[in-house]
Amino acid sequence: MKEAYLYQRQEDKSVKCNLCSHRCKIKPGRRGICQVRENRDGTLESLVYGKLISQNVDPIEKKPLFHFLPGSRSYSISTVGCNFQCLHCQNWQISQFPRFNNGAITGQDATPAQVVQDAITSGSKSISYTYVEPTIFYEFAYDTGVKAREKGLKNVFVSNGYMTPETCEHSTQFLDAINIDLKAFTEKFYREVCKARLEPVLDSIKLMHELGIWVEVTTLIIPGWNDTDAELREIARFIKGVSESIPWHVTAFHPTYKMLDRPPTPVETLRRAREIGLEEGLKYVYEGNIPGEGGENTYCPSCGEMVIARYGFSILENKLEQGKCPKCGGAIDGVWD
Repeated sequence: MKEAYLYQRQEDKSVKCNLCSHRCKIKPGRRGICQVRENRDGTLESLVYGKLISQNVDPIEKKPLFHFLPGSRSYSISTVGCNFQCLHCQNWQISQFPRFNNGAITGQDATPAQVVQDAITSGSKSISYTYVEPTIFYEFAYDTGVKAREKGLKNVFVSNGYMTPETCEHSTQFLDAINIDLKAFTEKFYREVCKARLEPVLDSIKLMHELGIWVEVTTLIIPGWNDTDAELREIARFIKGVSESIPWHVTAFHPTYKMLDRPPTPVETLRRAREIGLEEGLKYVYEGNIPGEGGENTYCPSCGEMVIARYGFSILENKLEQGKCPKCGGAIDGVWD
């Protein structure tokens, strides 16, 4: 265990956790919504510090990040727990593990130094905090990330975007890039599907961009939930309002967990979503989870030249020359080395 960051002690030994936007007020002996932060006699403790449930070497494209060190490896880690309860969670076995196992915490013991060394040994250029919401194991992510920076590694969050402004600002001490799930553009979706709210996610996208962290956004398109032209256009307009240079990944849904009543996303829906994003002025819009359809490639927004060709999570060709289009010399937004 480790004492939590960013919390306040309250009366009667209660505490207020300020890491995520639930801002749980936790009484002694109780846990927050994430199920991995516990009030022990007036001190908020992280129960998952150094308890890794998953350690993998992934292509950075899997996060997905298409404009951040393309073609590189990212050492990916996770603990159990999550501050969302999404009905369509692909990793529900670990995200909801404490909730389904009487509060049990499981995982392999690891130290920040061990994770950093493993990342270096694997040939990775970054460490990704992923698979569940990384805010819930923020203390371990922070300590690892600081050491990673000292060794020349980058740090990546794959996040639901529900962290507080305090956490966003604190994360600039180690975080280099983030992919934020903008799951929908209605409070109804966030309330009924995720047990959360929309506004904090929008605020995080804005603030992370303002703080200089590289941001990409993903929307999993679920038939009947968030696939109307009107809602997709609202999402695209919001992202454009933050920056036209933020890549938007529109990805295909496959039935899973508690959302088995919906069909997979048709290719035509993804193609329409991409077209809407481009119509609204976004420079980079990508189709995901359906490889080989051409919507995964990066094109120069100035002249239309294909500069990076992809198939799934693989780079087939990278024509970039110091982050610029080889044909017209136009700059392609991103972190390239």
